Amino acid sequence: MRFVRNLMLIGAALIYLSNIALAQGDIISAADFMKLVKTDKSLVIIDASKKDSYTKMHIKNAVNIPHKTLYKEGGIEALIMEPADLAKIFGSKGVGNNSKIVVYDGGSQKYSSRVYWILKFLGAEDVRILHKDMNEWRKVRVPITKMPSKINQKTFTPNVNISVYADINDVKNSKGIILDARAADEFDGSADNSEGHIPGALNINYKDFLTESGAFKPKAEIESMLNKKGISPSSSVIGYCRTSVRATVVYAAFVNVLGWNNFKVYDGAYAEWVAKNNKLQTKSGVSVSKKSGTASGGC
Repeated sequence: MRFVRNLMLIGAALIYLSNIALAQGDIISAADFMKLVKTDKSLVIIDASKKDSYTKMHIKNAVNIPHKTLYKEGGIEALIMEPADLAKIFGSKGVGNNSKIVVYDGGSQKYSSRVYWILKFLGAEDVRILHKDMNEWRKVRVPITKMPSKINQKTFTPNVNISVYADINDVKNSKGIILDARAADEFDGSADNSEGHIPGALNINYKDFLTESGAFKPKAEIESMLNKKGISPSSSVIGYCRTSVRATVVYAAFVNVLGWNNFKVYDGAYAEWVAKNNKLQTKSGVSVSKKSGTASGGC
């Protein structure tokens, strides 16, 4: 009997360790989401999709906060608003300082990760990312509706977390790794919307952190990919893309899948870098100056 009991204890321990290995921090499954819905009636659900997508279909009680509504008007494209202005928007949608929040988008992870990163920058402590996988949603009966959600406005006071944010001077003075999360043709300057990359940057497409279904890849797979690029938990990494929407997917992977807290997002991104006429590196290895001072297309 003692032998059987010991086997059972070992089996339980292995299952526990397996669950730890599969856990992805703030990234939750549809089943985990439904547990939150049933146990926390004050849960704030944010649909980060575009307004027309939200109008067609959204999770019951979700509020719509498209990432583009969180940016400054004019000037550099897609720079986030001042913290106080962002806090007003989130508060008007029912987000308070003690809110438990779940963010999702149409399945790309880009928009949910961007809103997730902005909330973490503002100091929100309890934010989760839910991947939109309709097969998984159907299995656990995630409630879907077209009906508008009732909003209970809250006061949200920002407590800025500068450890997740980088500006252009941080990039220029960096002694660590600059990671470009765009596609290879954008990185090398052969794409129509790009003339190269920040000199010295490494390139890993944000899609390489995701499976074909758009879910985040397992820890071991991402870790192996980064090791080949010379990136480890001790590395200091600043990520960017064209407007640092895609770069926040990489941020979410670093923080939640890997459990590494060594990744900052350069919010100004390629758009600011070229607008301020900084040098770019092309696939030929030659640094060039962007003459037009503009960047367009994609995020």
